[in-house]
Amino acid sequence: MRGDRSRDRRVEWQDVHLSALHNAKTSLESLMGATYTDLAGKCPVMHGANTAGSMSNLSWWPRALNFDILHQHDTKTNPMDKDFDYRVEVRKLDYEAVKRDLHALMTDSQDWWPADWGHYGGLMIRMAWHSAGTYRIADGRGGGGTGNQRFAPLNSWPDNVSLDKARRLLWPVKKKYGNRLSWADLMILAGNIAYESMGLKTFGFAFGREDVWHPEKDIYWGAEKQWLAPSDERYGNVEDPSTMQNPLAAVQMGLIYVNPQGVNNQPDPMKTAAMIRETFSRMAMNDEETVALTAGGHTVGKTHGNGDASVLGADPEGVDVDQQGLGWANPGQTGKGRYTVTSGIEGAWTTHPTKWDMGYFDMLLDHEWELRKSPAGAWQWEPVSIAEEDRPVDVEDPSIRCNPIMTDADMAMKVDPGFRAIMERFRADPALFDDAFARAWFKLTHRDMGPKVRYIGPDVPAEDLIWQDPVPAGPTGYDVAAVKAAIAASGLSLSDMVTTAWDSARTYRGSDMRGGANGARIRLAPQKDWEGNEPARLARVLGVLEGIAAQHGASIADVIVLAGNVGVEQAAKAAGFAVQVPFSPGRGDATDEMTDADSFAPLEPIHDGYRNWLQADYIVNPEELMLDRTQLMGLTADEMTVLVGGMRVMGTNCGGTKHGVLTDREGALTTDFFVNLTDMGNTWVPTAEGHYEVRDRKTGTAKWTASRLDLIFGSNSVLRSYAEVYAQDDNKEKFVKDFVAAWTKVMDADRFDLRN
Repeated sequence: MRGDRSRDRRVEWQDVHLSALHNAKTSLESLMGATYTDLAGKCPVMHGANTAGSMSNLSWWPRALNFDILHQHDTKTNPMDKDFDYRVEVRKLDYEAVKRDLHALMTDSQDWWPADWGHYGGLMIRMAWHSAGTYRIADGRGGGGTGNQRFAPLNSWPDNVSLDKARRLLWPVKKKYGNRLSWADLMILAGNIAYESMGLKTFGFAFGREDVWHPEKDIYWGAEKQWLAPSDERYGNVEDPSTMQNPLAAVQMGLIYVNPQGVNNQPDPMKTAAMIRETFSRMAMNDEETVALTAGGHTVGKTHGNGDASVLGADPEGVDVDQQGLGWANPGQTGKGRYTVTSGIEGAWTTHPTKWDMGYFDMLLDHEWELRKSPAGAWQWEPVSIAEEDRPVDVEDPSIRCNPIMTDADMAMKVDPGFRAIMERFRADPALFDDAFARAWFKLTHRDMGPKVRYIGPDVPAEDLIWQDPVPAGPTGYDVAAVKAAIAASGLSLSDMVTTAWDSARTYRGSDMRGGANGARIRLAPQKDWEGNEPARLARVLGVLEGIAAQHGASIADVIVLAGNVGVEQAAKAAGFAVQVPFSPGRGDATDEMTDADSFAPLEPIHDGYRNWLQADYIVNPEELMLDRTQLMGLTADEMTVLVGGMRVMGTNCGGTKHGVLTDREGALTTDFFVNLTDMGNTWVPTAEGHYEVRDRKTGTAKWTASRLDLIFGSNSVLRSYAEVYAQDDNKEKFVKDFVAAWTKVMDADRFDLRN
């Protein structure tokens, strides 16, 4: 399914990977004065087995399918008791006591890591911002919802220098409140309290973020092999920001947003403005929100670059045990206070960096700025002239005044006409700016939490916001059996019923809890027109189901799911099994007014292995795309296997193709897909790239056609082990039960009202 260029690219990657492994082994032998084999023979444990340098299956077979994405947060990594439920425990938290303790912490400067001007606000805001700011709308991954900043690579990103100190400063609070307060909630709340302690009235706060206990390896941060590699490596054309590789949002490996010194460290505010606009839009922010966040983020705190960044020690993930996970030690200076080095840029943006005011606008817009170098050698903008009283004081000695600074991103707010107009509007109306920033900050820190029903705590705003994808509560008192009977008598085919329910539900992604069947947005723009939803067929099916919903007082969302359930029950009956698919009424129907259509564009499927469909050729294999979609839907490898096998035999392929329909009983929920896939009486003959014929081994007669996505369940050793389970003669009933369980999981993935 891929052209020669794609194959060449994969061969190139393989050669580079194997070369790197060889070089690493040779270097180790040279340094140690012995061969790898000699060292291993003298070691009492399997040499290197428990470190990153060990050889994995993917090292030996780089083209092997990696299932880690589906199993990374296995319960074995979670230290909490099996019955522990954070969403229950956090409701027992003394919210006001936590906030009081955080307010006190902001000005309780610690000797081991003293606060700038005696206030930790800037540091805590940066920690919260960089935790939440990794979110990107393309796949919903990143963000502050899991406490992932505690782990590599985020804990050691160049853009996160010194945030290890912020988390350690918070440890006494975490220790005190224990299991009732997650790190994820605490890190974001600390940013909120920091703003409040400096004078901002925040928009609100919601608890409910549950910690992970292992790095989120499913998140693709880029293919670069070095920190801060030139931006060119992730752009088709660095002069055109829209060519940034999807799903990435940051301009370089190890940055949260844009390079503060300019594109590839070359200051040019207009170029940086274009980068900012693209980057923030990929993080779900419009121009007004972008300006508000930039101005509000730089109203307080400072940058740090008063020293030589090249002499800093290893990052937290690379330090030795005696450093206890604290990185970036500065051997030449104290490394703290006025000698802190993070971005390399040195200085505060405003006259009063611990006070929420309009000083940023006055400073940026009322002065002329020129390029200079910081003590660390970074490009920064400083005022051509400035009154002494307008200069901020030194973080340690208030008798010393220092020049304010602006980054290239700040200058972009001044020179770009669109950004400048918003800046002027905010400057003329401080109340407007306060509200705009408070709302944008709330969106930044809550965007990945999903719908409002998941919010917990006394400070949850009453207002429904469109980016929360609001869905009204649906009716529950209608006669479910009568609706199912009407659906069964409607004349819709089994395929019509199952595919419409599937297409409605498959948009769900657990990364940011968006999408899903609740709301029935499949009938609204843009989903009703998506190619993968087969618009003509969809309109015909919805026309029938909407009439049934109106007749019985049910929501359309419920009726769509019920129709899928009816189809599955019919297929099971045709296979000889009487089952009733579990169903919980109460889904609501969203309206166009409740739907930010543009924000749903990234949810459009460009592939669906479950319906054997690929919109176009991609550089990665279709099975890799299927794993990515499976992980976003919250499914495991065995659930993926049973769903694919069942969907094939029910005849639910997109466009009605017959690829992978390895059965003579289409429409019956049988194990035929697995039986015929594992039958050694068959051979599999390529007919076109990515497509095959299944032929009788003796006669050569073609029996079925198949895609690469079908054959992977017989060729991959892990997936074949699952396929063999369902191909066994004694597992026909198990297959139906497992399919129904996995199907229900997909249909109910977004029913947070059932889990709260």
